[in-house]
Amino acid sequence: MFGTDGVRGRAGEFLTPELAVALGRAAVAHSEAPRPQMLIVRDTRESGEMLEAAIAAGASAAGGDALIAGVLPTPAAPLLLRRHRLDLAAVISASHNPYDDNGIKLFGPDGFKLDDSTEHAIEGELGQPVARTARVGRVRRFRGALEDYLRELHVRYASLDLSGRRILLDCANGATHLVAPEIFRRLGAEVEAMAADPDGRNINDHCGSTHLATVIERLHQGGHDLAFAFDGDGDRVLAVDRDGVVVDGDELVALAALHLRDLGRLNGGGVAVTVMTNYGFHAAMATAGIEVATTPVGDRYVLDELRRRGWALGGEQSGHIIDLGFGPSGDGISSALLTLEALGNRDLAQRDVMEKLPQYLVNIRAEERKALTAALDAAAVREAIEREQAALRERGRVVVRASGTEPLIRVMVEAPSARETEEVCGRLKAVVERALG
Repeated sequence: MFGTDGVRGRAGEFLTPELAVALGRAAVAHSEAPRPQMLIVRDTRESGEMLEAAIAAGASAAGGDALIAGVLPTPAAPLLLRRHRLDLAAVISASHNPYDDNGIKLFGPDGFKLDDSTEHAIEGELGQPVARTARVGRVRRFRGALEDYLRELHVRYASLDLSGRRILLDCANGATHLVAPEIFRRLGAEVEAMAADPDGRNINDHCGSTHLATVIERLHQGGHDLAFAFDGDGDRVLAVDRDGVVVDGDELVALAALHLRDLGRLNGGGVAVTVMTNYGFHAAMATAGIEVATTPVGDRYVLDELRRRGWALGGEQSGHIIDLGFGPSGDGISSALLTLEALGNRDLAQRDVMEKLPQYLVNIRAEERKALTAALDAAAVREAIEREQAALRERGRVVVRASGTEPLIRVMVEAPSARETEEVCGRLKAVVERALG
């Protein structure tokens, strides 16, 4: 039930109020606190209020107190957990997915997402008889949460003066629509916010970090210095320079790594990234003398590697950037501010931190998730991957994997030329499609 980013599915069909009640009850029952305090945060989806009420009911039925903070970016939850010494948090969001999906992510008292074993234990309790308790918890509004999160951002970036910067923010009609414009203005920027009028159904709808065409067009029309585009729950960000060139997570992590190294704040002298990270990033870090650790795709795996090594910085090409010097999860708003801090007086178009190898990615949809494993295990698919990788040798690479959040097989190829990249990707796509039937 738990994927790489919590429990996720169609709201009202898979992710029902009954399931949300059960998850809230099981999570509180699993807590070791005598009267667990559960923070509940959500994004702007219309199903969020329903699931918020259901989780709160489950939490209080198990004897815990539910503290409802309302709409906030996902990374606010772990910061508030730590600040107020709460016991756990539930974040209701499906990140970059369409509005009719939703999800539930659980965080422990240390601010980190629950590990696999804890999630499995909670999932195992869902099918067990419900333990009755004579003590019923309370459901309360958690007031001042938005200002608390703003304060954390402002304290961290108090020395960042954005006066004279004209910045465009695409808030994806999601959880950043209030916080992001406000903190940029408090730091002195001239801000234009777009996709900042959520109606419950327009989250990620042709806007945000997964749909950049609109923000690029608006940037050209408005004469802004740069733009940042967040996803629906605010844990990732991509940038666009004044020329309309997209700056992905690889380049943003590279900028941050060099900046933090120069400040003496790159703990352990290394960064963690995923297998999807461009080869150009590895080359740039090698030149800078910065060690790189590679993980499977998913911010939780990046985070696990950072904690294992005692490092502070890591991220994904998609824009999940984790700076443990600020918080225990990916934070799109903080990452955008870290980018501006790293740039100093430079323009984003002058970043020059890495040279990308051409990369091509295709997504192949399956009817159901179990078909993904069968296709990836097919001899024809394995042989095709080995054949194409052998042909590329050290000139590029091939990654074929199942998505952790959607019924997709993702095929990614890097090669010296765009033409070769597309040709290899096309051949692999055809083999995978035949395996899927």
